[in-house]
Amino acid sequence: MSDVVIRAQSLGKRYRIGERKRYLGLRDVLTHALGAPARVFRPRAPSSRNGNHSHIWALRDVSFEIRQGEVVGIVGRNGAGKSTLLKLLARVTKPTCGFVEVRGRIGTLLEVGTGFHLELTGRENTYLNGAILGMRRKEVDQKFDEIVTFAEIERFIDTPVKHYSSGMYLRLAFAVAAHLEPEILVVDEVLAVGDAAFQKKCLGKMGSVASEGRTVIFVSHNMGAIQQLTQRCLLLQEGRVLAIGESASVIARYQQMAMDRSTTTLDVTRTPRLVPELSRKVEFLTLEMENCRARMVPADADLTLRITVRGNDCIESFRFGLTVFRLDGTPVGSSWGLPIHSIQKGEVGTFRLTLHQPHLAPGVYHLGLGTSRRRGPLSYEDFDVVLEVLHFEVLAPADHGDARATWIPNWGSVRFNKLLESRVG
Repeated sequence: MSDVVIRAQSLGKRYRIGERKRYLGLRDVLTHALGAPARVFRPRAPSSRNGNHSHIWALRDVSFEIRQGEVVGIVGRNGAGKSTLLKLLARVTKPTCGFVEVRGRIGTLLEVGTGFHLELTGRENTYLNGAILGMRRKEVDQKFDEIVTFAEIERFIDTPVKHYSSGMYLRLAFAVAAHLEPEILVVDEVLAVGDAAFQKKCLGKMGSVASEGRTVIFVSHNMGAIQQLTQRCLLLQEGRVLAIGESASVIARYQQMAMDRSTTTLDVTRTPRLVPELSRKVEFLTLEMENCRARMVPADADLTLRITVRGNDCIESFRFGLTVFRLDGTPVGSSWGLPIHSIQKGEVGTFRLTLHQPHLAPGVYHLGLGTSRRRGPLSYEDFDVVLEVLHFEVLAPADHGDARATWIPNWGSVRFNKLLESRVG
């Protein structure tokens, strides 16, 4: 008997741009079925095959096999089709073409708390997810204490999950998905949220799941985690499989591809401001990351920005501020320069800002930038603020040698080193 547990053949998923599909409950399905005879005599809506609608292929012609007990990573840039592929594997959505065969009970963590009911308690959601996985109540009973202990929410297990913090929600969601013994565990970016200790705990649990002979499919932007956990990787680019093979070689190819791309300058003149009432006396025009390609930064490297601003008033002394946010919007740290710059009305100036070795953990981040001047001993006047710009990825070293198990650095909300500034034009 074949040990292949997942087989995808010519798999494709196409979306119509702007299309929204309403969630269908049981009542909607029954109503639709009862009305089927009447629809036979109704005129059909015009077909969209004539090209009147724009479509995008999230996945196209994807084929691969995964065997029992394998731990497989899926890597690729944002928009490459990674999450879409996992949703097809988990039967969350249907393929447009091709097919996928899955043998075995599959447990998924595609988003934080996928499948949780907000009004139910943590205890009730644990049993609900067990039932969804096809487990008997007795089986969930046997794992329940272990799940609660892993999630570290003993005091709140009988509280509705709508009152949980994002960290509590994540811990319980991962604990349920990992402990209810599915034959196949599918995990998407579980390391994007949570502190370093919990991230290490998740990696350890996924490693133990794999050692028990179960199959793990893991998507992450964190190359260190992928390298540590997986034996094989699948590289996606623009919805197609670019490479399948041993993890180290696939990761090396992915990183080389990223470094080969040229970095473009971001025009922020039309970027919506979340604080539109600011005067913009010193206004951001363009932003660029200087010391990286494709906005991918090696671990422990300096973060250098080239910023162009325009003076809409004569300002004798102003400063720059910079905040780094994680992908989920959590601020990691901020740094402010000294109010040493001046600019004339109508003048365009170019400045270089450098964060010296900010020690960011591997992952995806974005920036917030501001200009301001001192108004008093403890107050500043903000001129312009842009948020959620210049998304970039911090890369972990692909090979950690004997120290693999401790690759995650200590990190969190930190105070960065002094922001180094200079005027270059």
